[in-house]
Amino acid sequence: MSTPDTDLDAQSGLSLLWADRDAAPPEVPAGFLAMVETMRELQDRLTAAAPPAEVVAEVTEALRSVADRLGEYEVDERKQLAGHLHHLPGRGQALVPPLVVTDGDEQSSRGHVTFGRFHLGANGAVHGGALPLVFDDLLGRLANTGDRVPARTAYLRVDYRSITPIDRELQVRGWFDREEGRKRYLRGTIHAGDVLCAEADALFVALRPGQP
Repeated sequence: MSTPDTDLDAQSGLSLLWADRDAAPPEVPAGFLAMVETMRELQDRLTAAAPPAEVVAEVTEALRSVADRLGEYEVDERKQLAGHLHHLPGRGQALVPPLVVTDGDEQSSRGHVTFGRFHLGANGAVHGGALPLVFDDLLGRLANTGDRVPARTAYLRVDYRSITPIDRELQVRGWFDREEGRKRYLRGTIHAGDVLCAEADALFVALRPGQP
C-alpha cells in the first residue's frame, strides 16, 4: 500500500520523466535547429538518391565521422534536446515531420505539416505509416496541455480517406471529443486544401503516480 510519502516520491519521479510544461524551454545551442533541419534534408536526399559505389563509400565515411562526433556528447534521456523543445516545429527532432501549431488552446489545436521525400510511400503519396506519427504527435501534445496529469497513447486509429501528397503544406487539426476520468478521447484530421486525406480518433490514458 502506498503512503503519502511514497506517492510524493512517485510524483517526483513522474516530474523527472515528464518535464514541467510551464517551465522555460531548455537552452538551445546556436545552430541546433539548423542542424536538425539539415538532418531532415539528409533523410530526404538519401531517400531520393541512387549514387554510385564510390559516393556510397564517401558518404558512409562522412556519416560515421559525424555519428562518432555526436556520440561524444550523448546524455541521459531527461537531458537531451531532441523531442523536448516544445516551442520549436517538430520539437527539435527528426523523426516526425516538422509539425507547426499555429493556433490552439486546451481543447483544440490547428497547424500545418509538410512531408518530404523521406516519408514517401509511392507515386507521390505519403507512406501510410507516417500519418499516425503526425497524429500521435499532434493529439499527444493536446492530450497533455494545461495542468492535466501526463497521459500516454492507449490506441490510435487512422482512417485513410484520400491520397496524402508529399511536398505540399497540409492542414492539421486536433480536438478533444470527451474526457472520462483518466481517459481522454481525441480526434484529428489532415487536409490538402479542401480534400480530407485522413482522420484519426485516439484514446490517451492519464498515468497513475509512478507510472513511466
